[in-house]
Amino acid sequence: MRLDPVHKRSAAPYHRRVSSSDSIRVFVVDDHGMVRRGVCAYLSLFEDLEVVGEAADGRQALDTLQAMASAGEAPDVVLMDLAMEPLDGVAATRELRATLPEIEVVAVTSLVDQSRVQAALEAGASGYLVKDAAPEELAVAIRAAHRGEIHLDAAIARRLMDSLRPAGASPPDPFAELSEREREILRLIAEGHANKEIASRLVISERTARTHVSHILRKLGLSSRTQAALLAVREGLAAQP
Repeated sequence: MRLDPVHKRSAAPYHRRVSSSDSIRVFVVDDHGMVRRGVCAYLSLFEDLEVVGEAADGRQALDTLQAMASAGEAPDVVLMDLAMEPLDGVAATRELRATLPEIEVVAVTSLVDQSRVQAALEAGASGYLVKDAAPEELAVAIRAAHRGEIHLDAAIARRLMDSLRPAGASPPDPFAELSEREREILRLIAEGHANKEIASRLVISERTARTHVSHILRKLGLSSRTQAALLAVREGLAAQP
């Protein structure tokens, strides 16, 4: 049974706040009803966050989000549980980012599994939190995703920074193949800037910024801007945010 968007469920306690055009619209995906209700209750503490829908698995989420987008009611950010059946959160994130790229995804899970973390980030998630994160950290991750920035749980970030290396033997300078402009863009990525902000700062088109980012990832042998940002911080090209 499909769960209707929250704004159609008057009994939901987290919908008592009046919607604001400035609110960040959030959609919650988790296969445990109590977890979904708890997350929605957390988010009701923040005036700038509004839960607009929920789903119990990846396929249900994709169907509901597509319908909402067609009606002009798409959320800004999806909180995506990863351990779900039959379609897990990684596969759902990959499909969502391919079909509705304007919707950002924050992965939320109880497992700090490095391979799963990397899979979620490669699928297009812009954040990763464990389920015992404080409400404030959840809100920070949502706001960062909405700005096109990256937010990772601190323990997860440390593990990734220790493990990420370009394929093959690392040269003394891992960024040797990058042009000066590409290094500049990589620094901006590591600072959390989205392509639109990078384009504005460098007075180039957003399409050109995207092209530079693609070239950077190819040259570094990486598959996501999150990996590139962590590598830049670890190697000292950019300061720790």
